[in-house]
Amino acid sequence: MTIAELPVGAAAPDAALRWHPGGPYDLFQTLGTLRRGHGDPSVRVTPDGLWMAFTTASGPATLRLAATGPAAAPCIEARAWGPGAASAVEAVPRLLGRDDDWTGFDEPAFLATLPRMVAEARRRNRALRLPATGRIIDSLVPTVLEQKVTVIEARRAYRYLMYRFGTAAPGAGAAAPANLMVQPTPEQWLRIPSWEWHKAGVGPQRAATVMRALRSAAALERLAALPAAEAAAKLQVIPGIGVWTAAEVVQRTHGCPDSIAVGDYHLAAYVGAALTGRRTDDAGMLRLLAPWAGHRQRVVRVIGLSGFRKPVFGPRMTIQDHRGH
Repeated sequence: MTIAELPVGAAAPDAALRWHPGGPYDLFQTLGTLRRGHGDPSVRVTPDGLWMAFTTASGPATLRLAATGPAAAPCIEARAWGPGAASAVEAVPRLLGRDDDWTGFDEPAFLATLPRMVAEARRRNRALRLPATGRIIDSLVPTVLEQKVTVIEARRAYRYLMYRFGTAAPGAGAAAPANLMVQPTPEQWLRIPSWEWHKAGVGPQRAATVMRALRSAAALERLAALPAAEAAAKLQVIPGIGVWTAAEVVQRTHGCPDSIAVGDYHLAAYVGAALTGRRTDDAGMLRLLAPWAGHRQRVVRVIGLSGFRKPVFGPRMTIQDHRGH
């Protein structure tokens, strides 16, 4: 890991870093799970890299990540702007999966225990890492918005609230894409009036969960320093946050290799169909994944990269719009 030379000029970053993964690495495959759809205002993809905007303890930051060199051994170049630039680049190696160790998963004896489809998918996708943002609130709020609604509804609500109450990312329109946004701070989220949540299509229960959680924002952020299982357990002490929400958060904040989103509307049926050819429920999914305890989230991610698509049976969840009521 070496500090990159900073270019001169108006668009020069405030901090920069070069990180070498030490093997195959796919930037977009690794960080894709952090993006809440193609319209996510806090994550943008351009021809010159992947852009993220977020708040650090030192202030807001814009981060640009780009891979250079051969795919088998790339270098990731990170450049950051804003008051939080130094903090942002310091966290880059962990964000990119430095601590995510697939050694045990990739042992031939372990791969031999997996269904052939999964083992082959891993052999074709050795460049995947599980990211770890360390930013609890950035993951928690959009995850709460996804509770018990369709992805379309949740992402529509998140975009509305971001454009209404977020702030322009440092360097937006100059060094960074003009439409890059930083999430509201906890204080800003807490000041959003009830009618704006309603306009966003967020019901009172989800809005109240966000408010309840962010009243203890400092305590929430400290969860990033705890082991993933302990952080997930503490999140579930907050009314309105259950197993599914906590799992979705620590998958992103801690890069947890074992966390499973029990209660997901589609996941159990998807995993069951992929591993056995038959749909199953949450209990069945956990039984199927039990032989790979410690790596269950890795198994799910690799299934997702296999190209497998679950057959569609029965009705889909209905998209509802509460904004006119």
